[in-house]
Amino acid sequence: MICSIVQKQKYLKKLGQRVVELRTKKGWSQRDLAFACDKEPQSIERIENGKSNPTAFYLKELADALEVSVADFFNF
Repeated sequence: MICSIVQKQKYLKKLGQRVVELRTKKGWSQRDLAFACDKEPQSIERIENGKSNPTAFYLKELADALEVSVADFFNF
C-alpha cells in the first residue's frame, strides 16, 4: 500500500511538471492557463505541484486550452 502511494505521488509530480513545460512553452503564466480553461489559478498550481489528481475531463480542458492532445501530458 505504501509503495502505491509513493508511486502515485511521483506520477502526479511528473504530470504536473509536464503541465508546467507545456504551459511555459506557450509563454503563459498559471493565471493565463486558468483563464483559458475557466479554472482557478490555485487549481492549476495544485496540479503543477503534484498535489491534485485531475480528472480526465479536466485534463481535456487543459489540453484544449494549451492546444495539445491529452496524450502530450503523459509524454514524460
